[in-house]
Amino acid sequence: MPCYQLDEELWFPPIDAADDYGLLAVGGDLSPERLLLAYSLGIFPWYNPGEPILWWSPDPRCVLYPSELHISRSMRKFMRKNLYRVSFDENFPGVIYWCRRLRKNLDGSGTWITSEMEKAFIRLHELGFAHSVECWDGDELVGGIYGVCLGYCFCGESMFSRRTNASKLVLIHLVQKLETLGFELLDCQQTTGHLLSMGATEISRIEFQQHLRVAEVPPYGPLVSRFCKSDLV
Repeated sequence: MPCYQLDEELWFPPIDAADDYGLLAVGGDLSPERLLLAYSLGIFPWYNPGEPILWWSPDPRCVLYPSELHISRSMRKFMRKNLYRVSFDENFPGVIYWCRRLRKNLDGSGTWITSEMEKAFIRLHELGFAHSVECWDGDELVGGIYGVCLGYCFCGESMFSRRTNASKLVLIHLVQKLETLGFELLDCQQTTGHLLSMGATEISRIEFQQHLRVAEVPPYGPLVSRFCKSDLV
């Protein structure tokens, strides 16, 4: 399968042109306009330091339907202790900072959350299209998740945990809020055992595109995030 080279024009090839691993295109930039176009088409950037920007549309796709969230008995018991405070959009830069820092230190090889990616997603947050959920132990940020929201689809990008169950806690709060707001799905992008244990499942790329249509993701709806801060109290 060919891998398309992007240029300065805002465009992406058809997503069914992706190779067997989901790689669709190389190059371009991380401008808000290109990122929003990519997510509206079911495409996301993922690359390592020193590499060109790589754009992906995997098949199958890992998603979590809000109504199918699974909370284990032990996690429910943990939540009843109310050890931590959970907030929404209170410290987006802090969440992406810790996601980057902890992944960079896992094996010393670096992280796909490059400084360029960090700046790009903070800009999306400033524009109202990227959001975070934070877990606090007192005044210390100990867990979080962030992602991009278009229409009624939330595309999870990364999460971190500095305390036991902190990442599970923010994911649970996020999915419960998505269900309250009538969201179609949480796009998990890549499959992990952790996500599957919490109710995520794999669907085909075609099914995912159909969900984007139902979720009113552009071009099927207006370019707007349905995850407004006024809804997060």
